[in-house]
Amino acid sequence: MSKIATVVIIGTCDTKLQELLFLRERVEETAGGVQTLLIDVGRNRCAHNAIAIPQYELLSTFGRGKAKGKDAIADLTRGEFVTLMTDCASQAVKGLYQQGLIHGIVCAGGSSGTALSAAVMRDVLPVGFPKLIVSTMASGDTRPIVGETDIALMHSVVDIAGLNPILRDILSNAGAAIASAALSYAARRNKKRYGAAEESESMKKWRVGITMFGVTTPGVDAIRSHLESNYPVETYVFHAVGTGGSAMERLIREGQLDAVIDLTTTEICDHLFGGVLSAGEGRLDAAVETSLPNIVSLGALDMVNFGPRNTLPEKHEGRVIYEHNPTVTLLRTSPDECREIGAFIAQKLSKTKRPDMIEVWIPKGGVSMIAVPGGPFEDQQADKALFEAVKSGLSGSGIKIVEDDRDVNDGGFAKDVAEALVAKLGLQKI
Repeated sequence: MSKIATVVIIGTCDTKLQELLFLRERVEETAGGVQTLLIDVGRNRCAHNAIAIPQYELLSTFGRGKAKGKDAIADLTRGEFVTLMTDCASQAVKGLYQQGLIHGIVCAGGSSGTALSAAVMRDVLPVGFPKLIVSTMASGDTRPIVGETDIALMHSVVDIAGLNPILRDILSNAGAAIASAALSYAARRNKKRYGAAEESESMKKWRVGITMFGVTTPGVDAIRSHLESNYPVETYVFHAVGTGGSAMERLIREGQLDAVIDLTTTEICDHLFGGVLSAGEGRLDAAVETSLPNIVSLGALDMVNFGPRNTLPEKHEGRVIYEHNPTVTLLRTSPDECREIGAFIAQKLSKTKRPDMIEVWIPKGGVSMIAVPGGPFEDQQADKALFEAVKSGLSGSGIKIVEDDRDVNDGGFAKDVAEALVAKLGLQKI
């Protein structure tokens, strides 16, 4: 049978060869025609005819002189070796992907194998490419593994150290899952290449990213409805919980979005003031760097997010607190914090080479559903500090600022924000 999909298996063959070979057999027995490509990232050389890219080949081809032989890696610490092999494996997988030779990737391993393979998957392969890790580390805080990508995790329950009935079942499920995903991916790619990709330009839908939080959901829903009902647009909504903003930044850089309505910039608060939902220092950068049409607003900048009430840092006691639910506690941003937030936004946006591609919309009636008049986070002094910092920081930048008396969830405000983006895209109604 002609094989129509190829799955990369990454693993440490010096310690887990038996388990990796079992996984390989399960992938290849899947109906439909799937072959595997086993990459050995183990510390010690391992000889087996099932290994497509052995460890020494990775080092000699991609080691860049850092470690090209057995003696050269002997003195590396465990961490140094994992870093080196991550770089080598990333280069190998990147080349295979760019040539269109692979359609899925899977790893089975412990903490080091998981860290290595996850880095390869995150840094090399785009969102939408099938990625699966079977790991002892797949239960607990998995954010360091998954990051902002779509890596699927399967908990191995028992350690990947010797085949037993439980591990056989789990590896069999993993093999079937990644094989089926790879077949689906290969079929979709071929369809795009030979079929749907030939659709006329008039059928194109513009891909618009929108950021949302619970307290800005009505506004985002109104924007989505207006855009998708009236224009050739499909929306991608990102939950602004740290990974959401990071994912949007990544997709912008990958060329998978055409425009942005950054209605909910709340992750900046968490980055600056120690909240639990930070998207990091790079928030707002991608759209500016790529000059995408970008409507920015100030949604949910009235809050810093923490976990359950008893996890709130003691230094914040006595301030305005709102328990959103049993697992989320919100801290109202102060006037001084709002000035810092506004300055951060202005500094980021001012770097643009295309100020005509950016507009900043200020919802003076409330930046969230709980910051409106009479709401628990109403604070006119803090709002004023935020708005003035944004305006002052963008003075002379050429970026248009729209001050609007409505709140961020107002239906009219949402429609006007949507139309502002439509104007930048030059869209006609459908």
